[in-house]
Amino acid sequence: MFTKLKSLLYNNEVRAVLFQILAVVVIAYFAYQAFDNMMLNIEQRGIRSGFGFLNDEAGFAVNDNFFLDYSPASTNLQAFYVGIVNTLIVAITGIFFASILGLIVGISRLSNNYLIRKMAAVYIETFRNIPILLQILFWYSIALSAFPSPKNSINFFDSVFLNSRGLYLPKPIMESGFFFVLASLVIGIVAYIFIKKRSNKKHDETGVVTNTTVYFLGLVLLLPSVVYFASGVHLEYPVLKGFNFRGGVDLSIEFFSLAFALSIYTATYIAEAIRSGIESVDSGQKEAASAMGLTQTQSLRLVVLPQALRVAIPPIINQYLNLTKNSSLAAAVGYTELVTIFSGTVLNVVGQAIEIIILTMLVYLTISLVISLILNIFNKKMQIKGK
Repeated sequence: MFTKLKSLLYNNEVRAVLFQILAVVVIAYFAYQAFDNMMLNIEQRGIRSGFGFLNDEAGFAVNDNFFLDYSPASTNLQAFYVGIVNTLIVAITGIFFASILGLIVGISRLSNNYLIRKMAAVYIETFRNIPILLQILFWYSIALSAFPSPKNSINFFDSVFLNSRGLYLPKPIMESGFFFVLASLVIGIVAYIFIKKRSNKKHDETGVVTNTTVYFLGLVLLLPSVVYFASGVHLEYPVLKGFNFRGGVDLSIEFFSLAFALSIYTATYIAEAIRSGIESVDSGQKEAASAMGLTQTQSLRLVVLPQALRVAIPPIINQYLNLTKNSSLAAAVGYTELVTIFSGTVLNVVGQAIEIIILTMLVYLTISLVISLILNIFNKKMQIKGK
């Protein structure tokens, strides 16, 4: 028996498993001790614990509220939802514009035109090396001084107003007819995805490229617009009352400053990822495209970029995640996203730091994992398909 036990202890595989079990036990012990000590301190200080505070009245207003019904009489849970929505909106906006700008600048970095190439390089080196917090404050200060007061707003067709407090747009009223608009949008998106998949399959089998832009414009944009006007859904227009506008959708100047700074900053890293991806494509691919009679634009769009994106997507994923997390710097300009509302105002009111910080971290973790999942699926789709 002793001999068998001794032989097991000298077995490398058995010892590896034992060491891993021992490490897990030690980590679990210290984690339990830390948690027990934390709960003891909370109890001794008389601090309230649990998540019951989510049902308490918030008691504070939120400046930026795009879709959800919220007032000071709403609960802390509703304030939590508003913070999540505001975080997602600024993150999605930043990702969209950073991607477009990064693609343009990344291609410009390799332009044959000396001036364009150097301008792209100066842009990257300038904005990449200035801390993002300073850029947010800079653009916020510029926006406040550049735009007029609400009474002297820049007017577009008596429906859209731009001033130092933000951009005011007509707001669609959620009535019974709005359901048909949403249904037509979903149908249009599903139909476009089906058409896009068929065109991709046709391209893989025959090499013929089908332009699906018209289908996108017709199904995703035009169809919901036609249903919208046909269903009789009306708009709520912003109106100047006193010192500010009331009604409509309010995109605050804080939102624009934050989204603009995040886009400008993140685009520099995306541009470098695009540039490195393009440079990784073998020159023979470009020469073959030229020999087939493709123009430089066609060669870039059909041959170079699809291969470059396979290299560029992994670092771009990291920049999307960084942009989402950098949105927590919104407190510097007063944009009410998750950290400002929940980990700031709500925390100061209820004082339950552990629960609030845990919920905030879980939200950011979930958003980051979803972004990674979506882009990893896209990255897999971009891989070279073997027979």
